[in-house]
Amino acid sequence: MSERIETGCCIAGGGPAGMMLGYLLARQGIDVTVLEKHADFLRDFRGDTVHPSTMQVLHELGLLEAFLKRPHQKTEQIALHLNGDTYDIVDFTHLPVAAKFVVFMPQWEFLDFLADEARKFPNFTLMMETRADELLVDEGRVCGVWASRGDRTLEIHSPLTVACDGRDSTLRPAAGLNLIEKGAPIDVLWFRLPREDHHGETQSLGYMKAGGFLVTLNRGDYWQCALVIRKGAEEMVRKQGLEAFRKRIAHLAPHLGDAAMAIASLDDVKALNVQVSRLECWWRKGFLAIGDAAHAMSPVGGVGINLALQDAIATARILEENLQVGSVPSAMLKTVQKRREWPAKITQSAQVFAHNRVVFPALDAEGELDVPWLIKLLDRVPLLRRLPARAIGLGPRPEHWRGD
Repeated sequence: MSERIETGCCIAGGGPAGMMLGYLLARQGIDVTVLEKHADFLRDFRGDTVHPSTMQVLHELGLLEAFLKRPHQKTEQIALHLNGDTYDIVDFTHLPVAAKFVVFMPQWEFLDFLADEARKFPNFTLMMETRADELLVDEGRVCGVWASRGDRTLEIHSPLTVACDGRDSTLRPAAGLNLIEKGAPIDVLWFRLPREDHHGETQSLGYMKAGGFLVTLNRGDYWQCALVIRKGAEEMVRKQGLEAFRKRIAHLAPHLGDAAMAIASLDDVKALNVQVSRLECWWRKGFLAIGDAAHAMSPVGGVGINLALQDAIATARILEENLQVGSVPSAMLKTVQKRREWPAKITQSAQVFAHNRVVFPALDAEGELDVPWLIKLLDRVPLLRRLPARAIGLGPRPEHWRGD
């Protein structure tokens, strides 16, 4: 026996896109139910980068001040360490936004923040430990989901179901949507290192030498690190053992050699299978996919979470009137894809270029790497650092929120 629930919009997935969309719809007075399969948001090594474009929307919503009270680190400039030399390449301080910096905040803090704000609206429901299993379909139109919560089966009916359940979406294949794989020649190994000094107050994009690329993100008392490896090389790295792994870190970033001793076991190292893919069509009648469910991004640039949030903002703004009356024409779902597909394509093209022309060649190189002329130019001409700041911090087609 199933329990029937009626809602104005059913959102599967309580990640950045799902929580932002849930908050915005509730703010618009729409009954919304968000389903999150986990008991909490406490999962490590998820996208923790919040860009100026996202914080500008929080400012427009009147939430930025409260958001910045949550634990975070911020950076106004970014450098790249190449062949042991430092090159300054990005400067966010001139962007035309309220927050002229990038914030590094644990994703669970950001999701808790959005959940706390959304719960202020009586028409918002967040159902934790609730998994969306199957789509409810009536005469070809999606009209909700079958969900499970413990030993309970839920029949959730809604005029619109939005898949925000990530790159491994359950609902995307259930909707019969075709995924286009763009491919990625790299994977990433995530781990933490203690941060006992203040080496490099300018945030580092990473340490690159022949044979490797190590990203280090300042998280206060520790570095969140990402070691880039060839696609499928995780097993080989683990077979080489802990000591070889520590030596690899010390080779790329010698000042972190002692910190690498804090890695007690390779069990502390988590693998990310890097994907670059997107849906050919993001919707069908009564159904829409956004965020990673529509376009899985590489970690290059840390832009995935921000594109997902921008998708949610555009979706809430475009579909508001239709959701208010409880009927969402397919033409409006097509409008959402048209609005957000171009930024996803442009960003993925840039990521694929970076994979193929910068990152992957470094993994195979011997001796010193050639320093790209663009890196040299950015380092020598501070004014030019505003250009990559706009590309990274605002991105293509940033969304805005103009009142309620």
